[in-house]
Amino acid sequence: MESASELVAFPLLPTPIESNYRACTIPYRFPSDNPRKPTPTEIAWIDLFLNSIPSFKKRAESDASVNDAPAKAETFAQRYSEILEDLKKDPESHGGPPDCLLLCRLREQILRELGFRDIFKKVKDEENAKAITLFENVVDLNDAIEDEGKRVENLIRGIFAGNIFDLGSAQLAEVFSKDGMSFLASCQNLVPRPWVIDDLDTFKLKWSKKPWKKAVIFVDNSGADVILGILPFARELLRRGTQVVLAANDMPSINDVTYPELIEILAKLKDSHGKLKGVDTTNLFIANSGNDLPVIDLASVSQELAYLASDADLVVLEGMGRGIETNLYAQFKCDSLKIGMVKHPEVAQFLGGRLYDCVFKYNEVLS
Repeated sequence: MESASELVAFPLLPTPIESNYRACTIPYRFPSDNPRKPTPTEIAWIDLFLNSIPSFKKRAESDASVNDAPAKAETFAQRYSEILEDLKKDPESHGGPPDCLLLCRLREQILRELGFRDIFKKVKDEENAKAITLFENVVDLNDAIEDEGKRVENLIRGIFAGNIFDLGSAQLAEVFSKDGMSFLASCQNLVPRPWVIDDLDTFKLKWSKKPWKKAVIFVDNSGADVILGILPFARELLRRGTQVVLAANDMPSINDVTYPELIEILAKLKDSHGKLKGVDTTNLFIANSGNDLPVIDLASVSQELAYLASDADLVVLEGMGRGIETNLYAQFKCDSLKIGMVKHPEVAQFLGGRLYDCVFKYNEVLS
């Protein structure tokens, strides 16, 4: 990870950041709550993280790159559950009070201290290989749609369908281990509109009138998510003359795609002329976001990303971690889009929607 001193605030957040930006969407507690006593919301979220331990332990046990993996996986499970139980007794322990950033960070820290660098590596590689074989087919289906509004809606549905591949969600990890995910079936089976937050019609209207100069897209999961969801959308933006910056994690965290992995994926998808299925990629940039969690605090990003993003006029945060559990209500100096699927019952309840509902939140900034 880059040293903390090298991380800077994302330049498109309104300043001063302290009073204008809070990363976490769902408040686990309010100022009036007793600091020594856990709130019902804190307990519900700590339980969600407790319930995910078995699936993480199982991945860690089979990590062939770590000596004595089964014993170390057991240590991880014990340590992390002890910390979570501590937080239930005293919310101010372990750097609390807890929020989604802290609960994710503690989990990653324990895994890394035990030598687990990337417990989802095998499944990420398999899913990337599978999605790469489907990329041309997905792009051809999109390109065949002549009506621009219908085509953009199809691309958006593809992002939601891809976003289902998420092994950070206990229920989905279960479904996934049983039968994998069919991308095209997922596109057809999204919950019907209107979604819990649904600005798609407004966005389609803007899409036809507003060619953005530069878009920064914070990507989420490996496999179908980035390859069949985000890349066809990014390719369409490139085709319309928009510069595109894809921001990916610095270090592995669950099955999120990392910066080196994304560079490798694009190298496999481009032809010998550097084109992405016929579209020039001169204006496509891959940036290391400086992040190492499945959620993101935009007060701390890499200098490289800050530099590339400073003149962007569209920010896209994709996935439940970056676009819903964090940053859903974040304001930017430019247009923004938060897009993701609701994969935790606690998030569905907070938003007043259904499990596997879709969030499509578009904010336009009038210049």
